[in-house]
Amino acid sequence: MAPRPRTYHHTKTRAAVTAQLQNLRAAVEALGEEQFGLPTGVDGRTVSELVAATAETVALVDRYLEQPAPPAREITATEWPSTTRPAAGEPAAETAAAAATDPRAPLGRAASRFAELTAVAPADRLLATPFGAMRLDDFLVTRCVELVVHTDDLATALGVEIPYDRQALATATRLLADALAARAPGGSVEVRIPPFAVVQCVEGPRHTRGTPPNVVETDPLTWIRLAAGRIEWSDAVERASVTASGERADISAQLPLLG
Repeated sequence: MAPRPRTYHHTKTRAAVTAQLQNLRAAVEALGEEQFGLPTGVDGRTVSELVAATAETVALVDRYLEQPAPPAREITATEWPSTTRPAAGEPAAETAAAAATDPRAPLGRAASRFAELTAVAPADRLLATPFGAMRLDDFLVTRCVELVVHTDDLATALGVEIPYDRQALATATRLLADALAARAPGGSVEVRIPPFAVVQCVEGPRHTRGTPPNVVETDPLTWIRLAAGRIEWSDAVERASVTASGERADISAQLPLLG
């Protein structure tokens, strides 16, 4: 039997997006002009370009809410990771223009519109996204993933620490764990990402009691990097960022989850 889909609290998710946007904006505001030209290693983008692309992932809420609602839901948050990848595509013209004038501006514009529109839009409002019609509350969960992934990308590129809102990090971790369980359904492997998520996956004998025979355990940021394809499974295991015990515990064939 497939696990019951996880539900996400719409107000908490909206607050998590807002908080992580603020963390990112504060970090970007502190950058020197020369830092915006540094490479990030993400799709050949500079820091300035990745900041603009990240702002666009939030600005999409505005753009999709301006469009007519589609007739029926086609995709859930759990299905989303298999349809896309972080920062796919280029920023819209207005975001690109704002970034060209001031690389800090797009995040501020996105945050302002996000706060204004999501305060009144209902959680079940359907959005016509390129990967299928999705409820607003589900789409905001995917924005947490985008923001957390790109916060990590920018922190790595700049060599600085950028705080993670706890709810944003938890939401991103749980969604990507659920996506793994959906991609490789089963009960032979238990994946633990304390303190936020535990899922069972991979076909085979189902564990019912005692210590599971196949266990994967890692921390939230390592899990997000694995799921986003930022690090390789073998490297994470070698560095002991991941522990994997049991003959079925190698889940590298299911990674990355995004894309």
